[in-house]
Amino acid sequence: MKRFVAIFFLCITCVAMLVIGITTTKTYHTEYLRIHIRANSNSNIDQDVKYEIKDEIVEFLTPIISSCKTKSEFTYVINKNLSNIESIANEILAQNNFDYKSSAEIRNEYFPVRSYDNVTLESGYYDALIVELGEAKGDNWWCVVYPPLCFLNSNAGYKYKSRILEIIKNFFGG
Repeated sequence: MKRFVAIFFLCITCVAMLVIGITTTKTYHTEYLRIHIRANSNSNIDQDVKYEIKDEIVEFLTPIISSCKTKSEFTYVINKNLSNIESIANEILAQNNFDYKSSAEIRNEYFPVRSYDNVTLESGYYDALIVELGEAKGDNWWCVVYPPLCFLNSNAGYKYKSRILEIIKNFFGG
């Protein structure tokens, strides 16, 4: 009987270790480079300035990434321009009389499941350009820089694709 109890507890322990191992396994998605701009808070004014900063950063990035073909090229070009990205954000914050600053870096972070157009990104760890505004406790704007889901290839290089504008145009038949 003691032997049966010992084997039973050994089996329970093995199953528990297996379950813990499965639930703590980190899934890394190395084929993507995301962009996240995190607002200071969810106040309307912080959210508005986040979108203004997003527009300027996208306008800045569009021509400089137009010749990039691989994730490593995108990452290199963006890393080389992190101080420019911060300067753009800080200038807009100052113009709007905010007393907080921004920070920008590429880092690997955990993200929940997200869908963009017809692509669903599973939860897991992704490399991302993270632009934090102030305390960065508000909702974020996000997109995928590589492969370019929000930057479409055009004759003149990449151009920004506004998904919201597309939905509005489709709704009103434009």
